[in-house]
Amino acid sequence: MASRAIVGLTLLAAVVMAVVPDPALGGMLSILLVVLGLAYGALAIDAEDATNYLVFVIAAAHAGNADVLAIIPAVGMYLDGILDAFAVSLYASVGTILAVRATNRIKG
Repeated sequence: MASRAIVGLTLLAAVVMAVVPDPALGGMLSILLVVLGLAYGALAIDAEDATNYLVFVIAAAHAGNADVLAIIPAVGMYLDGILDAFAVSLYASVGTILAVRATNRIKG
C-alpha cells in the first residue's frame, strides 16, 4: 500500500513540475521527487533481484532524455516534462538499491 502512495505522489509531483517551473517553488519539487524515489527503492524493490527494474529505469530515463514525446502537438512538451521529472525519482531509487545491495554484501 505504501508503494502505491509513493507512486501516486511521485506522479502528482511530476505533473506539477511539468506545468510549474521548479525555481518558482524554490526547488522543493526536485527534493520531493528524490525523497520519494529513495523511499520507493527501499520499500518496493528487492535489491538482490532488481535487474528488470534497473532496465526499466534506463529505458524510461533515456526516453525522457531523447524528448520522444515532445513531437506530439500541444501536449508533448508537458508529457515529456512529466517523464523527465519521473526519471529523477527513478534515478534516486537506483541509488537506494545500490546502497542496500552494498550493505547486504558487506554484512555477508
